[in-house]
Formats: sequence, C-alpha cells, structure tokens
Amino acid sequence: MTDAEIEASIKDDPDWSDDWNWSEAVLVVPPKKKAISIRVDEDVLDYFKNEGAGYQRRINAVLRSYMEQKKGKTKKRA
Repeated sequence: MTDAEIEASIKDDPDWSDDWNWSEAVLVVPPKKKAISIRVDEDVLDYFKNEGAGYQRRINAVLRSYMEQKKGKTKKRA
C-alpha cells in the first residue's frame, strides 16, 4: 500500500477525525504482574489452554473479576 493509498484510506474512515481532543485523555498503567506458582485442577487448566494463546491472561482476568465483585467494584479492565 502506498502512502497516498494509506492517506486516502484514513480520510475514508468514518471513525477518523482531525480534531481529536487529547486534553482529557487518561494514561492507564496496568498493575504490575508477579510470577507465582499455583496448583489448579487439570481440567480447569486444559479449558483455558484450549482457548488458545493468552490463557494466563484470561485466568488473571477471571481472578480479577472475582476479586472486584467480592470488593464491590464494578469497574472493568481492558
């Protein structure tokens, strides 16, 4: 793709805007991760692994969701 084609593609994108207001942008720094070793049931691990790459991230997301519900938080992370 040429530079001209890229520029044309950007201009045709309905989500593109030249006047983005970045003054209210918020930098989100993800929490630090810590390597640990835990024992989980084999079928649980197999389930997450069979979902494909990123199974550890998904396990962390499930644990975070549980923690936030127990704490009464409704905030979601990306």
